[in-house]
Amino acid sequence: MTIPAVLPTYARYDVAFEKGEGVWLTATDGRRFLDFGSGVAVNSLGHAHPRLVAALREQAGKLWHTSNLYQVPGQQRVAEILIAHTFADTMFFCNSGAEAMECALKMARRHHQASGQAAGRDKQTIIVARNGFHGRTLATIAAAGQEKYLEGFAPNMGGFVHVPFGNLNETRAAIDASTAAVLVEPVQGEGGIRPADAQYLKGLRAVCDEFGLLMILDEVQTGVGRTGTLFAHEQAGVTPDIMAIAKGLGGGFPVGACLATEHAASGMTPGSHGSTFGGNPLAMAVAEAVLTEVLADGFLATVNTMGARLTDGLRDLAARHPAVIEEVRGVGLMLGLKCAAGLVNGDLVKAAMAQGLLCVPAGDNVVRLLPPLIIGEDDISCALSMLEKACQSLGLKT
Repeated sequence: MTIPAVLPTYARYDVAFEKGEGVWLTATDGRRFLDFGSGVAVNSLGHAHPRLVAALREQAGKLWHTSNLYQVPGQQRVAEILIAHTFADTMFFCNSGAEAMECALKMARRHHQASGQAAGRDKQTIIVARNGFHGRTLATIAAAGQEKYLEGFAPNMGGFVHVPFGNLNETRAAIDASTAAVLVEPVQGEGGIRPADAQYLKGLRAVCDEFGLLMILDEVQTGVGRTGTLFAHEQAGVTPDIMAIAKGLGGGFPVGACLATEHAASGMTPGSHGSTFGGNPLAMAVAEAVLTEVLADGFLATVNTMGARLTDGLRDLAARHPAVIEEVRGVGLMLGLKCAAGLVNGDLVKAAMAQGLLCVPAGDNVVRLLPPLIIGEDDISCALSMLEKACQSLGLKT
């Protein structure tokens, strides 16, 4: 057996892209696809966005990398933007969502260890909602606790307790003297586009306050406008202590960040964490451009308008094809189609691709629709038409 030059860890579709413009991608064989996957919620401003292209070109002609041994002015600018629009007092820049989550987990444990209280040394356990996804490192797969990601990587990292998503009573019951924090996604993405109830998130905040725990939110997929607000937790009226973000922050350029309050980050002293590439000048130039665009007047309002338009269209589609689509889920432009019993979500993904529409499978037999946030009415109409034909092509009675 000869192993491929690229490690075969992905079950890739038989298509490669060479060009993108706006919400469209062009394959190497000339086929065009409407992109409702956005590189798994990454291409927040679509492909080849003029502001992002200009920012990257300008920075690339000046300076690429110096490491974090030195001051990086772009980090300060991006941090100030995020601080002005979030709960955060400080942040750490990295390259991905998994790295942002690693920082969040380390920060929570370090916070209690550095508290100066004897009991703080025992606070190492993090309570995590089941069915979540937090990355592919040994720590983040242990945090999520899903067997399909843990298989073959034993021994599993300890320090995580898992409770049902949305169940406040079981979360409270899991708290003991070792508990340091609670971790949840405000909308479970890989888990099947499952939004957390606002009262559940408010309850978690209250429980964390009651027991002196840190509330960690994973907004890697939900953040930077994806759900119609800059961050999804805003819609529940809660404030976390620590938040991991990535994906849409770079609009396609690898960048992540771990945001925190001064209180939560109190243990993160020089030498406690680091990244060679994290927050380099190229990444910061693009992230600043993305935030400038997303925070412009009317941008998020348009995301909500387009999200409502797409949701309505999907519900109409589901009503016409109940043997294909059982339920429409989600918020903003983070939407999911739960496939009906007897149909595998991958079949709908392939049927949509055959019509020229890219979408993404998720857990719970769901197909994710994650279009760029710049999507327009005509693009939505086109996508709905493609999905209509995809449903018809499956040959199921409706």
